[in-house]
Order: sequence, then structure tokens, then C-alpha cells
Amino acid sequence: MTDSLPTTDPDDVLPAHDADVTRVHVDGREVLLVGTAHISQESVDVVRQVIEDEQPDTVCVELDAERFQSLTQGQRWEDLDLIQVIKDRKMTFLLARLALMAFQKRMGNYTGVKPGAEMAAAAEEAEAQGAELELIDRNVQITLLRAWRTTPFWRRAFVALSLLAGLFDSGEVDEADLAELRQSPNITEILDELGEILPSVKGVVVDERDLYMAHKIRNADGERIVAVVGAAHVPGILRHLQQEDDPAAIDAVEYVPPRSYISRFLPWMIPVLIIGVFTFGYFNADPEYFQTATLAWVVANGAFSAVGALAALAHPLTIVAAAAAAPFTSLAPIVGAGMVAAFIQTIFAAPRVRDFESIGDDIVEWTGWWKNRLSRIMLVFFFSSLGSSIGTFVALWWLKDLL
Repeated sequence: MTDSLPTTDPDDVLPAHDADVTRVHVDGREVLLVGTAHISQESVDVVRQVIEDEQPDTVCVELDAERFQSLTQGQRWEDLDLIQVIKDRKMTFLLARLALMAFQKRMGNYTGVKPGAEMAAAAEEAEAQGAELELIDRNVQITLLRAWRTTPFWRRAFVALSLLAGLFDSGEVDEADLAELRQSPNITEILDELGEILPSVKGVVVDERDLYMAHKIRNADGERIVAVVGAAHVPGILRHLQQEDDPAAIDAVEYVPPRSYISRFLPWMIPVLIIGVFTFGYFNADPEYFQTATLAWVVANGAFSAVGALAALAHPLTIVAAAAAAPFTSLAPIVGAGMVAAFIQTIFAAPRVRDFESIGDDIVEWTGWWKNRLSRIMLVFFFSSLGSSIGTFVALWWLKDLL
């Protein structure tokens, strides 16, 4: 073993303070990995105690700059430009972000601890002890984009449905559950299951970040370092710390791959197919049946999209807009029915100041998504888009007879 690798003698890797803390020597320096649960008061207490006792030169935390600002200064939803988000076609990303936030806050409510409180505590203790603070996690947008774009197209629906299911998850946790969950055998079992179900997601969300954070810890300043990370990352970080540092591998996990050819062309395949069917039917099918099929297309798309908007309790004009837009936007993937509906909803039922201020608390309960005007726009986008998609496939029953 070279001098650049961590010491792996059993005497050098041992618990310190608590079963959640592991001490390891890397490049002649001492690193303490503190494995936490993000909604555990016990984790908050352990983090504070370790930093106070060890007096580290540097405290590393599992955060990127964006999440650190959000954690310490709030989400600042009032700065959100919804119109620009819609124009940039980022509604899906924003919806996913809100869904994740809602799930974390709901779990935190069971223990009375704000998600990420142990990271905030680490930052506070670092400042109190005069230690340097190092943000070691990869940018969250890179992680989400890599996870989405490296997931096979046919499995993305499963990812989306799993995220949606989290909105209605009523399972409760307590400190005892979290303590059990942080134990290494339990974490390994959970990660193995995730790897079997969604290997690409597990690879990006867990394995790549283990590599990235190990690199950042290794290159942090100081002779004694405390690294506060989620317990699920501890085994992987330890493994990478015992290997040679590989800058090329770090560049690779920071690269955002372009959209796949399937992702680029599939949204156009159905419209092209449908336009081809209409064109063929116009010249070859019975004129009366052609009119019936055209009417079926318009009614199915419009009606289902309108029902989706209605399910989101959209403004009446939004419902009308969804019905009118869906038959045409289904043939032009650049602009979807959900985008049109969300745009109209933003104009005629714009979020109020208190909607921005209370969004985090409102969406903890699934009914709050409908009460808050900001989150309701997300629902309008989702349900009207879903309705238009359903309407497209329903209308195919009539269109097939044009051939």
C-alpha cells in the first residue's frame, strides 16, 4: 500500500464517540466520518459533540452551494419567475423538487427535526470553533440530470411514479427507526435493493456522489477533518478513500450527458405518425368517417386535458385553455397542453405573497398542494399534460380505422 492511501489497520478504523462515527487515517491526516440521518435529533447532537471534542481544522458537509444557501437562508421562493420557468420547460424539474421537499419535510415532522438540521449544526459548530467549512457534495442539478438521462427511457415512468407516490406516503418514523436505519448492514441491504430495481439511479445518486465526496474530503485542508455525510454514503466513501485518487473519474461524474436519441425523437414520433394517419385518411378514407375521426381527436384530447385541469382545481379560463390547446399541442411536443394551462393559470390565478412564504409547510400534506396557488400551478401542469396524453391514446381507437 502506498503512502497516499489511507491506513487500513483495524486499529486505525474504529468507532469514536458513537457507533455513527468512524475514524480513518488518509495521507497521514485524521478523518472522522460522521454518518447521519437527515431528520434525526440524535444525529444533530452527535455532530455537535464530535466537532466540539475533536476541534477539527476543516468540517466537510454533504451539501453543495445551492442546498447550503437554501438550508441557511431559506428557499427564497419569492424570487421564482414562474413565467420564465414555463418558457424554459423546467416545470417537471420544479415539480420534482417540490415533491422531494414535501417528502423530506413530512418525515422531519415525525421527529420534530428539520431536514438537514445536522448539516446546519455542522456549519454552525465549524464557525464557532474557527474551523474551515467545506461543501463537498456535487451540484444537485447535475445529480438529477445525470440520474434522469442515464436511466433507460422505459424505466423513467417507474421513477416518476415512485416520486409521485412519495406525496401520499403516510409512513411514520421515529428516532429508534432512524438509529436502526443508520446501521451499516441495514444500509447495505437497502442500497442493494435499490441497485436491483434502479441500478442507474443508485449509481448516480449514491455511488457517484460517494466518489465525488471522497475526492473532496481527500483534498480538504487541515490535519484533522470531520466529514458529516448521510449514513448511506459512509461505506462507499471509506472504500474510495482506500483507493488512489482519480481526477479523470471526478470529471466524468460532473459531466451531464446530452439527451438520448430516444428522448429527442420519441416525442415527435407519435405526432408524425398521427399527422401521417390524418393525411392518408384525408385522401383515402370515407369523408364522413374522416370527419368523425377528426372530431374524436379534438374531443378526446380536449376533454381529458380539461378534466385534468379541473382535477387540479384550475381557474375556469385555464380549463377552457387546456381543452382548446390539447388537440394542437399533442401534435407539437415543443409546447405541451400542460405548459399552456400552467401559463394561463399563472396569469389568472397568480400566487400571492403568502403562497410563496408558506409553500414549504403547505405541501407537507397532500391536500395543501391544492390550497397553495404556487403548488396548484404545478398540479395544473401535471394533470392537464397527463389528460392530454390519455386523450391521445384514446383517440387512436378512431384514427386506426383511417388506414
